[in-house]
Amino acid sequence: MAIKKATFAAGCFWGVEAKYQKVKGVLQTEVGYMGGRTESPTYRDVCTDRTGHAEVVQVTFDDSVVNYQELLDIFWRCHDPTQKNRQGPDVGNQYRTAIFYHDEEQRKKAEASKSDLDGSQMFPRPIATVLEKAGTFWRAEEYHQKYFQKKGLDSCHI
Repeated sequence: MAIKKATFAAGCFWGVEAKYQKVKGVLQTEVGYMGGRTESPTYRDVCTDRTGHAEVVQVTFDDSVVNYQELLDIFWRCHDPTQKNRQGPDVGNQYRTAIFYHDEEQRKKAEASKSDLDGSQMFPRPIATVLEKAGTFWRAEEYHQKYFQKKGLDSCHI
């Protein structure tokens, strides 16, 4: 078993987490915050749009079952990567589209994947997704973890 981590920001973390929970080879998902300047941010802090954090899903996966490229493919399909600082009705820097890479291999794969998607002209606008080196992952409050599962939902009704 080759256990690795991947971290993605694609709008509200609830729906993104639900997508990754269903993937064979994903061992764990956690929602939280990354990419900001405030220590130990809370949801309330992040919602002020002043901490610089994005809502993220950190995925722990077995690379021998599901590889990073497959996780990237899910990321691109589960949101609109052309929207800067928003997804649907959610607006603010905390809802930005970002890939937080954990090593050089992930950075290179994410860059290539983004470039390929941008070149495909699948979207009418350029890809707005930013690549950032993964920093400290601040785990969100417990009521945010596995939110849809706790509520008996499969996705947002938006």
